[in-house]
Amino acid sequence: MRKRELAYRENDGLIVSLLWNPADDALTVTVLDAQTGEALEVPVEDARPLDVFQHPLAYAAQRGLLLAA
Repeated sequence: MRKRELAYRENDGLIVSLLWNPADDALTVTVLDAQTGEALEVPVEDARPLDVFQHPLAYAAQRGLLLAA
């Protein structure tokens, strides 16, 4: 099964999506920097999904995740 997009936003060249994977019921937030092509996927885990969606870079930094080309 494909992931389903639950929320989407664009701001200053960043494209952010909240995705749900029905196969394992997991939520992730993806961030794409349209200017550099760098991308990031942040698992929601036990956090509030919309908080991760609104502040994905803060959650990524807290978890030691980096943008990657």
